[in-house]
Amino acid sequence: MLQQTGGFARERRLKGTAEYQQVFRAPCRSSDNAFLVIARENGLDYARLGLAISKKWVKLAVTRNRLKRLARESFRRNQQILSGMDVVVMTNKKPGNLTNKAINDSLQKHWQKLVTCKKSS
Repeated sequence: MLQQTGGFARERRLKGTAEYQQVFRAPCRSSDNAFLVIARENGLDYARLGLAISKKWVKLAVTRNRLKRLARESFRRNQQILSGMDVVVMTNKKPGNLTNKAINDSLQKHWQKLVTCKKSS
């Protein structure tokens, strides 16, 4: 049973290589200087999130964890508009020192672009 409280339930996560690989095949893409976000319809009634924040580009664990935490929170708040999609958030090379507001603004723009991409397919 899925949580209706706006939490980030286990069912809302991409798990395993096969689920990630499915998103990477023919995805809808959105990128900027901080993130590359790809998505694909999943045939479910809800959205799922996968994170691929690379140690190669974000060296400090504290920074990687902060990016992941902010991405999960932004996804959680916007999962209703992304329903029916699998989404993978990755860093776009070296994202630099971004404020929380800059990260949230960037992700919000990505979510809006993915929604328009979903409607056009």
